[in-house]
Amino acid sequence: MSNKVSVFIMDVSNSSEINAGGKLSKYLQDVVINLKDWVGKEFQVHVSHRAGDELVVVASGYASTYTLAFYLSRIWKFPEHKPYFGLSFGEIDDDIDSLNIETWIHPLMKQARVANELIKKQQNRVQFRFELHGTPDKSGFEIFNKQFETLLNTSLTLNQEQINEQTDIQSLVCSLYLIVGQQNKVSQYLGRSTSTISSHIKNGKADMILNAFYDIAHVLESLEENDGEGQSNKLQTNIRKNIITRLHDYFPLEGRI
Repeated sequence: MSNKVSVFIMDVSNSSEINAGGKLSKYLQDVVINLKDWVGKEFQVHVSHRAGDELVVVASGYASTYTLAFYLSRIWKFPEHKPYFGLSFGEIDDDIDSLNIETWIHPLMKQARVANELIKKQQNRVQFRFELHGTPDKSGFEIFNKQFETLLNTSLTLNQEQINEQTDIQSLVCSLYLIVGQQNKVSQYLGRSTSTISSHIKNGKADMILNAFYDIAHVLESLEENDGEGQSNKLQTNIRKNIITRLHDYFPLEGRI
């Protein structure tokens, strides 16, 4: 029986800078714990912090690792060392719980690695890139894998441009809006008026950025042909609940507003 999974391989920008390695290594250890907490017991996931600044995640569901990657990018602690993610998804014959991702060799891992390396070579890096294997001998959506890859990456590139144009406060408001879901709650947390928050959301194109994320996650989930229906929403609910319990840890206000 085949299982539908997704993979990301994450690296960190400018991690070779002096004094960056130690703080990033400690932070990534915390990220591993956080990711496992976000997922909870409803999803199968493997998370590995490899040598240096690399994280590898394999999770059940086509949309799962992209969802985790997007939320991780929004709560990331070091803006001068942004993470970037090579992504892939598809079917495997192995049971996810039985995988040893330290030694697991599979085309999906290779594709995620290729996507990661392509980002690394970019002068102006995007944070997310998919690499999908062309499979003309398959049936269903997989016949059009390379076309899906092009559409996904084009959408991600356009979304990245909007993300890069955000000011620090617009980015913070966008991230909080993703987590708490209501402008008035963002307003209460930051101690700013609702009209000010609304202005930051509008000028920072938060709705466009978040809707692009929601749409991509929904499309990825839909490719599972009902097997993953509603799973992305469940995962996002888990993530939000977990982050909200520690909102001040993820979004400390000192020095940010």
